[in-house]
Amino acid sequence: MSSDVSTGSGRRPTQEELDEMTPEQLARLAGELDDVDVVHNTAAFPIEGTRAEKRAERSVALWFLISALSGLAFLVAFIWWPWEYVNAGEPGHAIYSLYTPVIGFTFGFSILALGIAVIQAVKKLFPNEVAVQQRHDGPSDEIDRRTIMAQLADAGQKTTLGRRKLIVRSAGLSAAVLGVGTGVVALGGIVRNPWAEGDEAPLWHTGWRPENGETVYLRTDTGIVGDIARVRPEDMEPGSMMTVFPFRESERGNEEELLHAQRASDAPVMLIRLRPNTQVTPRPGQEDFNYGDFYAWSKICTHLGCPTSLYQAQDNRILCPCHQSQFLATLDAEPVFGPAARPLPQLPITVNEEGYFVARSDFVEPVGPAFWERPKTT
Repeated sequence: MSSDVSTGSGRRPTQEELDEMTPEQLARLAGELDDVDVVHNTAAFPIEGTRAEKRAERSVALWFLISALSGLAFLVAFIWWPWEYVNAGEPGHAIYSLYTPVIGFTFGFSILALGIAVIQAVKKLFPNEVAVQQRHDGPSDEIDRRTIMAQLADAGQKTTLGRRKLIVRSAGLSAAVLGVGTGVVALGGIVRNPWAEGDEAPLWHTGWRPENGETVYLRTDTGIVGDIARVRPEDMEPGSMMTVFPFRESERGNEEELLHAQRASDAPVMLIRLRPNTQVTPRPGQEDFNYGDFYAWSKICTHLGCPTSLYQAQDNRILCPCHQSQFLATLDAEPVFGPAARPLPQLPITVNEEGYFVARSDFVEPVGPAFWERPKTT
């Protein structure tokens, strides 16, 4: 077949003719079939290897490299930058407070540099072309698919990116680092082995666990960190609810420890005083976890971890406002409505010789949303 390709009066080539065409002929045919009229097409650098061409190539590669380095800086900061909370005025607070700005800037600048590199590549290296195309509706057939792939390959050759190894390698490095960074953002915060520390793993204990024989009191929050308000039975009316947190005498005067006890995600407990003569069905093995009409359950919903902050004394229901799960206090916080599938863990409590509520032990089951190997205890 000759190097000139023409479909004549709208004639489309046969399969045999299509197989005999060279990539250049297929690319030209793609333009004809798509009714593309190329008005103007000149190479960005008609003469290869000029100083101007090398400068343009290095400029594009530099931005790809900057994108890769910024993405690498993001990965390093995301994994190793100190991220645990430090109170204002304490050593390490300044560097902790920079964690979010650093990872935000490095990740954002990596994307920005990648965009600049792509724009510069198009403006400086792609051929200058003006074309007019008539649009048609409907799906593409085999000829369209074959010719468009050839046209894309031809465009790749004309843009000269294929022979610019510096740009290809720097772009590949940038895309790889940015891809890893995106994966780290999506998965880095949730990948954790909950059993790595064995019996000491955070899933198995909370701040309510007695340590070194020290008493753990039930404390309510007054809004002042240093104001310690331990709870007595006479502090609550029948049918009332109070949110309490763990407190140890060794923490008195230590604002950091007191704040940690209140801010820990598994610390809040709802202390409920049922009305007199309310019949309760206890959970097997936990018949003595209450103190008279006083019951303490974790405030963390077993669905998605929202606070079960509402209590209806009329029907003894504990409500989670996020997704409307309801737990029945008289059935030992068993879920009776909504998406939650497991009851709220109960904290064993009693009253010491001073008349204050104290925790007898930690929770006997994990607090919060259920995970796949957590057994149902009822």
